[in-house]
Amino acid sequence: MPPPRRQPGPRPAWYRRLPPSLQRVAAQSDRHPSLPLHPHPALLDAVAELPLALAAASAPHVEAVAQRVADGICAAFGVSRLRVRVEAQRPHDRRGELHGLYVPGARGARDVITLWMLTAKRAQVVAQRTFLRTLLHELCHHLDYTYLRLRDSLHSQGFYQRESSLVSALDRAVVPPVAAGDLSARLPLR
Repeated sequence: MPPPRRQPGPRPAWYRRLPPSLQRVAAQSDRHPSLPLHPHPALLDAVAELPLALAAASAPHVEAVAQRVADGICAAFGVSRLRVRVEAQRPHDRRGELHGLYVPGARGARDVITLWMLTAKRAQVVAQRTFLRTLLHELCHHLDYTYLRLRDSLHSQGFYQRESSLVSALDRAVVPPVAAGDLSARLPLR
């Protein structure tokens, strides 16, 4: 039996500033607070490999692992695959840093997710949890269009709940590298 649907909380003020057509999309989005991901072992292995790939600070290696994660999630939901690109240093402006970007494909081309693996100011490798969460955030945009068939993918309450549900489903694979004899390092990151 599926879990009971939670009613969305009070909507933020920005919802009321949307045109009515986007208010309907936001309401439809909020009716889907989770995504039923049941990760297979290959997907969990790819997620577990992310910390090592990031530690190596090699964009092509991180890109290959992130692509495997994205392919595994797309396969789990039976949706079209997309391309994952990993670039080096995050772009930034006075408003902040860009962590990831989802661009729907034009006229039959594959959708593309671009992620950056180095912080903008210090050029440090981003934390594994941050990188994974950014990848899952951008994948949620793809799933909004391809799995839920929403007309638009808004940063609604439902969107962030779906993102969190993906993180929770993959949480057991997101563990820090284990130092010899350090059992505390085996606890999931929270």
